[in-house]
Amino acid sequence: MFDWEDLRHFVALAEAGTLSGAARALRVDHATVGRRVAALEQALGSVLVERQARRCVLTEAGQRIAGLAMTMQAQAHALDRAARALHTPLAGTVTVSAPPVFASHVLAPRLGELRRLYPDLHLSLLGDPATASLGRQEADIAIRLSRPREARNVARRLGCMAFGLYAAPGYLQDRPPAAWDFIAYDGSLEHVPQQAWLRQVAADRPVVFRSNDLASQIAAARAGVGIAALPCFLADEDAGLAKLPVRLPACARDIWLVVHADLRRMPAVRAVMEFLARQVAAAGLGRPDAP
Repeated sequence: MFDWEDLRHFVALAEAGTLSGAARALRVDHATVGRRVAALEQALGSVLVERQARRCVLTEAGQRIAGLAMTMQAQAHALDRAARALHTPLAGTVTVSAPPVFASHVLAPRLGELRRLYPDLHLSLLGDPATASLGRQEADIAIRLSRPREARNVARRLGCMAFGLYAAPGYLQDRPPAAWDFIAYDGSLEHVPQQAWLRQVAADRPVVFRSNDLASQIAAARAGVGIAALPCFLADEDAGLAKLPVRLPACARDIWLVVHADLRRMPAVRAVMEFLARQVAAAGLGRPDAP
């Protein structure tokens, strides 16, 4: 009989296509993924994965096992959600996935209210650029900056995050527009709308610093390194930054509150959802839809 943990690691590898990708998804090292998959192959007596230079390719047997395993995993998650939804007390742990800027600057500073209202309710906050899967129970609730497309998820638009261009107050006095330098995300976040907007503004002027960490971008802008596209709610309050006028249409991203349909009526989850909506509004970002 195989070990269910081995099967879970194999599913992650099948979805990611690489040992490193599966390791990131599971928050383990890649050697653990390789060892678990090898143990599953030995238990089943079949080769499931062909290890190539850059990717792991499923064999025919691997594809069949992966399909069955993913179905089993989805059913197990559905069973667990149904069981959790039966519990009515406002207690336990609710896991929230949010973009790092939300986790650190909007939610974490306001957790005192949640503790006062619901002392038996604990919050686990995942401030990770990667999108957590609600279907796989990586989180119970998610704050996202793009409309979700996953099946069985329920989404509510909470508001809008505007972006502007910011630099150190003395930066523009020292150089003409043709000599401006820019601060941007690295390649891992090349697809986000604020990056595309920044590229339009920069045109053929150079990007001299890249980081996927917003705090690093803010620090670099304060230090006079260049111009960065930053959330207005954060940068407008920073005395070390000045906002630049731009002729292009402004960049803004909708803020979505997302929950799996099976959990939306669970009292603890509902309480956290209402708390999150209030905090987005308190940060000046709220344009809530009707519930």
